Formats: sequence, C-alpha cells, structure tokens
Amino acid sequence: MIRNFVRRSSFLFGIILLLGAGIARPQTGTTSLRGTVTDKSGGAIAGVKVTLKNSALGLERTTVTGSTGQYDFLGLQPGTYELTVQMASFQRYVQTNLQLLVNTPATQDLQLQVGAATETVEVNSTTETLNTTDASIGNAFNENQIRQLPLEGRNIPDLLTLQSGVVYTGNRSDINQNVDSRSGAVNGARSDQSNLTLDGVDVNDQVNGYAFTSVLPVTVDSVQEFRVTTTNYNADEGRSSGAQVSLVTKSGTNNLHGSVYEYHRNTATSANDYFVKSSELSNGDPNQPLKLIRNIFGASVGGPIKKDRLFLFLNYEGARQAEQAAVERVVPSDTLRAGIVLYQCAAILNPDGTVNQTPQQVCPGGAISGTQFTAAPGTKAVLPSDLTKWDPLHIGPNQVVQNYFKGFPEPNDFTGQGDGLNFVGYRFRGPTPTTNNWYIARMDYKLTSSGNHTIFWRGAMRNDNHGTAPYFVGDPALQTDLDYSKGFTVGYTATVRQNLINNFRWGYTRQSFAIVGNNNTDPFIFF
Repeated sequence: MIRNFVRRSSFLFGIILLLGAGIARPQTGTTSLRGTVTDKSGGAIAGVKVTLKNSALGLERTTVTGSTGQYDFLGLQPGTYELTVQMASFQRYVQTNLQLLVNTPATQDLQLQVGAATETVEVNSTTETLNTTDASIGNAFNENQIRQLPLEGRNIPDLLTLQSGVVYTGNRSDINQNVDSRSGAVNGARSDQSNLTLDGVDVNDQVNGYAFTSVLPVTVDSVQEFRVTTTNYNADEGRSSGAQVSLVTKSGTNNLHGSVYEYHRNTATSANDYFVKSSELSNGDPNQPLKLIRNIFGASVGGPIKKDRLFLFLNYEGARQAEQAAVERVVPSDTLRAGIVLYQCAAILNPDGTVNQTPQQVCPGGAISGTQFTAAPGTKAVLPSDLTKWDPLHIGPNQVVQNYFKGFPEPNDFTGQGDGLNFVGYRFRGPTPTTNNWYIARMDYKLTSSGNHTIFWRGAMRNDNHGTAPYFVGDPALQTDLDYSKGFTVGYTATVRQNLINNFRWGYTRQSFAIVGNNNTDPFIFF
C-alpha cells in the first residue's frame, strides 16, 4: 500500500509541476475528531475499537485507542457522522447526528459502561461547540443555519458580517468600498487582508480586494457550510492578517436530493426617491417610484452515480434585475437654448469697501425684453441682439451650437445643479439591468471501498453582465461590466495511517472581467 501511495503521490506532484501556472495555495477545508475513552472510574481503556461512519457518503473509518485511551480521525470531510465504540465486557456505545464542521477540530470524550457487548447505549446529539483542541477563534455555519438566516439577495458572504470583531459599513453612500478598506475589517486588519478559500483553495478577489468576496460563484444551495476564523488560526491557514474564511461545496450522497427555487421582489413595496418625486411633481408627472424588480432562480441536484463510490452535485443559479437609479445630469437652460446668456451682477462698493448697491439693486431682474423669459433679481440677460452687436463679424449666436443645445432633454431639476443660470439639472430614472448566470459542479470518487483514498473535482463559472445607467433616457448603458471568472479544484486525500493524513489540493482560477463603454471602443480587459 505504501508503494502504491508513493507512486500516486509522485504522479500527482508531476502534474502540479506541469500545470504550475494559476496554482492556488491550498488550505485544508477539512475537519477532525479526537477524544479519550475511559471507564466509569475515569481510567483510560486501551485497545477499544472506534468506528466513524458517514452513511450518506459511504465512508467508514476505524481505529483503536492507544495506551492512554486516545483516538483521533484526521482529514475528514465536513458532514454528519455516526460514532461507534466497542470493547469486550463493555456496553456498545453509539452516537448519531455527530456534526463535524469545517476547520473546527471536535473533541468527543467517551465513558463506557460495564455490561454485555450486545447492550447498546445510543446518544443522539452533536459535539460540544467549545473548541478545546486549538486556540483558533471563530464561528462555523452549517447548512441549516445558512438556509434559515435571512439573506438579502441570497448573498452568503453577508453572513460573515455577523462575526464579532468585524466592522461592516453596509450600504453607506459616504464610503466607497473601491478605495476604502474599512468595510469588512476584522480585528483591525483591513478588508483586503482577509483570506477566502473554497474547498481548500484560494478564491480571493485579487483585483478589487473586497471583503468576503469570492471570485467564483457561491450560492446558498451549493454551500454545505463555512467557518470564519477571526484570530489565532493554525498553520494550515494564514496568508494574511485578516479573517480566514473557509467554504465547502456540497457533495452528492447516496440519497438523491435536490431543489428548485425562485425568489421575486418587485416595485410594489418600494418607495420613491425624494428627488425623483420632487422633479416629477414639478413637471406634473405622476409619482412613480424607481423600478425594482429582482428574480433569483435556480435548481440543484445531487446523488450517486455509483452507490458508495462515485457522487455528483450540480447547481445552476440565475439572477435577473430590472432596476432603475436616480440619475442627475446637467443640461442647458431654456434661456441658453434661445441664445440668451445670463450672468450674476456684482455689487457696487463705496471707496471704503462698504456696499453701495447690492446685486439685486443693480439688476432688479424681471421680464427679458422681446421674450417670454424672466431674469431673477441680481442677474442680467445678454440677448442675441447684444451678442450680434458685440461680435466684430456681427454673426451673433452660433446656430450649430444652439441646435446642439436644443438636442438636450428639457431641464426638470432646479435645486442647484450646474450654475443655476445657463446650466441646470435634469433628473431621470436610469435603468441599471443585471443578468447573472452561475454554474457549479462537484464530483467525488472513492478510489478504495474503505475510503482511505478519495479524490474530488469541483468547477465553478460565472457569466455576469451589469449595465450602469445611461447618460440620457434612450441611450445605451454608459458602461457595461462583464465578469467571466472561472476555476476548478482537484483534491486528493490519502489515509496511510489513522494519524497520518496526506491531503493534496490543486486549483486553477481565472479572474477576468471587462469594462465596456458605449462609444464602441475596444473594451479594457483585466485578468
């Protein structure tokens, strides 16, 4: 067996050397169980047979306690297990529903009762939540918690903001997460110092450095569980000073399972933007809130291809968002379109610097001669005839420029945009459509029936398209953001001895997105 293991390990190492580009540094993404078996008096019992079984994955491991009654199981896939302890002259001990969480070492000390081996003591509970194995601090979320906690937009990383020591600024408009790393800071380490792994392989957003953001798609229906270690993490984690986030993708099991879902939100429950409402009322338009229609839908399925040996899990999730944002632009005023230029009058001062006449006294305003417009107090109008008279060529206002100004939308916001005289505001509801398609798949295979040698492959791909608001109504999106990131992970776990686990993880992730403008220029592509 040792020879076969060395041969397999050498082969895998050769593949890693050949495919060196894009390798992500591996983390564990696994869990462990250890404990001590004693009798009623507290004395250690050596030679006890301890069996750990996961029926859903067809996985079973067996060990024997040492001289001090200790046992351990390392390199386990997170999930629900059954623990069985047997020894002659003692009652058989069975513990079901044993939840082992990712990167959370579990301790289960057992006390056997004297009796016949045919007698069974059955316990239905989970391990203690207090981590007594190492000094790492953090919280683990299992599948039930992920499903039951409310998630706005079904975005799992939002749960990470619930950890103690995490600073999260939410959707504050005064903080730009593109340049401000406070949002998502953990125990003083900035957001770009956190480390995110999926199935033990790095999936950090290397370009933007956002907190708790995975380059590859992560959905509620594809994540089995995750843990956030905020401090004192072990040597199998690390890379940076911030939080260590480990996510695990679901696997197929011996039982066929799946889901079909759709989540819908529409404008009926939305309030209107204050400034949009003001501009609507000032123009006599009906009070209509910004469009907000969101649909998140998808399906997942998992099951056996070959019972107890080969398992498959698939998940597709799509998102369609038809939303509008309040957009403010600066457009020419009606007076400027007509060739009339307004300017602010200056006050007349006395020799000692005191005000002799205010701007309102110098220019009382009123009707502009020969037009239907009026000038506000303190402003004066320069008419097209004045421009023609002052022009040495007596051409006057440029008709090309006037026609260009007339092509702009009519202003509807006079709350201080532009200079308030010749250029004023135009506010409208700009569409910001979003289309996301996420694809996730995982395959697990037991090379041996005992499960001492297992491999898995997990692939994920996203196809995202988000358009920003147009410059004016009817124009195409001012900018379109495209995200085609994709990646896969291959993992190999070998149990040489019960206390010696070899775990290899190799992953390739390509982060690619494009920013496309509406001027038909070549897009800028970043990798």
